[in-house]
Amino acid sequence: MAYRTGLVYDPIYLDHDPGSYLIRYTDDFPFGEVEPHPSGPVVARRTHKLLQALGYLDHLTPIPMRTATNAEIEYVHTPEMRTRVERISKHGGDVGIGAPIAAGGEHIARLAAGGAIAAVDAVMTGDVRNAFGLIRPPGHHATREQSLGFCVYNNIAIAARHAQRVHGLQRIAIVDWDVHHGNGTQDIFWDDPDVLFISLHQDNLFPLNWGKVGDTGADGAQGRTVNVPLPPGSGNAAYLAAMQEIVLPILEAFAPELILISAGQDASVQDPLGRMTVTVPAYLAMTRMIMDVAENVCDSRLVVLQEGGYSNYYAPFCAAAIFQGLMDDPPEPVMDPYSPRSEVQPGAISVSGDQRAAIDAVVSMQQEWWPVE
Repeated sequence: MAYRTGLVYDPIYLDHDPGSYLIRYTDDFPFGEVEPHPSGPVVARRTHKLLQALGYLDHLTPIPMRTATNAEIEYVHTPEMRTRVERISKHGGDVGIGAPIAAGGEHIARLAAGGAIAAVDAVMTGDVRNAFGLIRPPGHHATREQSLGFCVYNNIAIAARHAQRVHGLQRIAIVDWDVHHGNGTQDIFWDDPDVLFISLHQDNLFPLNWGKVGDTGADGAQGRTVNVPLPPGSGNAAYLAAMQEIVLPILEAFAPELILISAGQDASVQDPLGRMTVTVPAYLAMTRMIMDVAENVCDSRLVVLQEGGYSNYYAPFCAAAIFQGLMDDPPEPVMDPYSPRSEVQPGAISVSGDQRAAIDAVVSMQQEWWPVE
């Protein structure tokens, strides 16, 4: 039986080792014991275990990962950046700013980028209808010239360029709902009118001064960057309102031939590196919303790539909910371990005044290019 949702995963991704957590990326915490780096392997490992416990793995098509070539990495990164990562990886260290890897870690970063490419290939050739790349290290902070913020190579940007150059696509959309702004992806596609980049993120969290409402793209590509900075505390109601009022109508109007999602689960109510209150049902709902658009405009071609998510016990459930949304007939629904509190917290019930103002500001800015109101 050919299942229609693909999974890119391999235990080697768990070997990416960012070391311990450091103050200012340089100094140990003065606690007497090592503080584990938040971007460790636990979330990916537990997500895979949870998929197994739910019976999902039996309903997913495995997609073999592969290594990204130098040419593929240089779709979006400079040769100088690539060689710097390779050089530092020989002994381990910080390959950018806050992007530590262990000795030999560049090989795993190549496998993450290659896994993203493999997911795109599987979707574009019709081997699967959609796919999830449960890959690490993440990528959306990596700019053309520099690794940053746990991210080595920009996996989703490399996958998008691959879709353009190998599959000949002329319109690609990237939706980034990681709680941190996808500055690297914005940087790479800032002047490309053929790639639509939409980012929902906590306002001015990380990196500072990125992801402003007025950042809409370079001349010739204006409106192709859509930033939706939401205030801290935003939850299911605000995220789903932003999806309905901004993301979905813009996607429909752009009519991409492929949709990619930078799926960070760090906007969750339990995440230590964000201050949002999104819960499991919203991740399921957002996935299904974009699935519906993909079905309407691009023959359901959709690729989801893992980005952030740092609650070791809660993020795996959020990721599993995305799988539930991708699959036609999942064996059973994903439970929310935060329930029933997730259903009654204010962020799940209503859009507050500051959240409404933030959404309205984006609508007002983007009306020049898109049918939003």
